[in-house]
Amino acid sequence: MLFKKVTRRWLINGLGAVVALLVVIEFAAAFLVRSYYYQQAQNSLYTRAVSLSDMMSLYVNDADFDFEESAKTYMEDFTERNKMEFQVLDVAGNILASSTGFSPQSDVPLDYQSAVSNANLDSKSAWGVWNGKNAVGQNVLALTMLVRKSNDTVCGAIRYVVALDNVDKQITLITSAMITLGIALLFLIMLISSYFVNSILRPLSEIGEAATKIAQGEYSHRISKQYDDEIGDLCDTINDMAAQIESSGKLQNEFISSISHELRTPLTAIKGWSETLKGGGLEDPELLDRGLDIIGSETERLSGIVEELLDFSRMQQAKPSEVSEKIDVYAEVQDAVFLLNDRAKKQGITLTCTEQEALPAICGNGDRLRQVFVNIIDNAIKYAKPNGSIHVDAAPVTGGVQIVVSDNGIGISEADLPLVTERFYRASNSQPGSGIGLAVAKDIVNAHGGTLLIESELDKGTVVTVTLPTKR
Repeated sequence: MLFKKVTRRWLINGLGAVVALLVVIEFAAAFLVRSYYYQQAQNSLYTRAVSLSDMMSLYVNDADFDFEESAKTYMEDFTERNKMEFQVLDVAGNILASSTGFSPQSDVPLDYQSAVSNANLDSKSAWGVWNGKNAVGQNVLALTMLVRKSNDTVCGAIRYVVALDNVDKQITLITSAMITLGIALLFLIMLISSYFVNSILRPLSEIGEAATKIAQGEYSHRISKQYDDEIGDLCDTINDMAAQIESSGKLQNEFISSISHELRTPLTAIKGWSETLKGGGLEDPELLDRGLDIIGSETERLSGIVEELLDFSRMQQAKPSEVSEKIDVYAEVQDAVFLLNDRAKKQGITLTCTEQEALPAICGNGDRLRQVFVNIIDNAIKYAKPNGSIHVDAAPVTGGVQIVVSDNGIGISEADLPLVTERFYRASNSQPGSGIGLAVAKDIVNAHGGTLLIESELDKGTVVTVTLPTKR
């Protein structure tokens, strides 16, 4: 369908314009050829007429000069009777004699009338020309030259008439050759254009088929790149898109698998202890306290996973900084530290927070920014070493504020580092988590016009730097 539509548009717009241009050129060329040959015939007659007129002008003023007799004498010696006709006209424009020997026409020739008119307008111009059909329907060219005395008195006229059959044949031959050349040129243009259009449409058709397969879920399908041009770039782009979709699909499948495991673990614990307590554990105070503690911690863990998923869902539906007001960033950092401090202590991790200087207020969404620091610190706790430490440092910088969260945990490998802020990506499947915490944090920071930078080294720790501008 694409091929048909584009080809039709090319035929109408492109080839149609070429055909119209060729038609105009052909008509113009035919007109110029006709004008050239007719002008050459006219020039030939004019040269003959001027030559004979000049010769007669040498004797026309003699008292004994008889124009009619002189012209007839010239006619008797006229050797080109088979090529053209020579006629003698009187002062009234009547044809007195013709080299053909046939009775001359009775009407005054139009070219004679034109010659008289020209002579009246310009004393130097004493000739006229006419082109048309003669009595037998033959296309002819006639030229009349007045013969005048020194006082400009007309004593008669000489007239040459030539048939244009041969000229018309030559013009027809040349025009036919030009038309044939134009058709051949048009055919060549069609071949070249067709090849060029096909070289574009064929890859586009393949791209369309590939896009359809990708849309239907065949993310492993790839387009073979044939040209290193814009179409080749498009092929690369679609292949990259398919690769990213395929990778994203794998990550989503892994995410579903891991989140299912994350949800199953606390649910199993809650169900198990609830059954234990229901089966007689309520009579044992120590067992009851332990069971309630586990149920509470697992419920909190389950609530955190659900909240993380809700954060991610909200990130997909709206900008995280819809509410924008002046906020104290350090207060949000302290709240995040306070929320996670007990959990860090239970795991034997030291969590500290310092403010080097008073931070300027920034415009943003306090709840969303608090979530950024919660996600970063929570991630540090998950991957911390036993008896490890996490330090949060806040300081003003040029044009904004900077919050640095550093730990001495297990770190992130060089291969995983560029991917840890991608949605659903988890550097280690052995550790808990959904793989969306840092992705959500990065999206929130970007929405506030800031940057989130992660530096890490395996077995040495990780440093996460959040920079937020004071103005947006």
